[in-house]
Amino acid sequence: MSQIPWWGLPLVAVVFAFAGAVVAQLVSARNNDLLSRKRRTRQWYDERRDAYVQLLAAFERATYRLRAAYEAGDKPPSAIAYIDQVGPALMPVRLLASGPVRSAALAVHLQLERLHGDMNPAGVVGVEPRTHFRELIAQVPLVMQQFEAAVRDELGIANTPPDAIPAAKNGSGRIRAMRRVPAAKTDKPVG
Repeated sequence: MSQIPWWGLPLVAVVFAFAGAVVAQLVSARNNDLLSRKRRTRQWYDERRDAYVQLLAAFERATYRLRAAYEAGDKPPSAIAYIDQVGPALMPVRLLASGPVRSAALAVHLQLERLHGDMNPAGVVGVEPRTHFRELIAQVPLVMQQFEAAVRDELGIANTPPDAIPAAKNGSGRIRAMRRVPAAKTDKPVG
């Protein structure tokens, strides 16, 4: 006869079932936490990207209106009208952006705000208001380019597409790129 009591086998089964349930709960909780963290990170990225795109579009519209008014010989829109147009797009960027992006966005904003204000460089001798306006509006694309570069850097946006070469597994399980290597040219005649 066996030395194991009659209740031993059911007790071992219950202990292992309980341990399996605990492990399953821990793994499930870890997976839920990872998925939640990934979802929050994606949402954060999407919010920042949307805020940056809206601000870039607002800056482009303001620049277009300024150029159109200048070309037509009209007075540029007032600074209050500019703030009303750009302000709602600027606030989320000021709240969500990192330091370099916020600084670049505010540099563009200040440049455009100057252009919407009174063009009265009376304090500077020999400067005509129309020439001063042309010089300032010519600087807007340069400042916008710095803002775009800061956004690309913060969001990790590459200006080149990902590598289009398909990857295949080699015998050791590692992924390697399959590239066509041209045959080596030799100076020997074929024949």
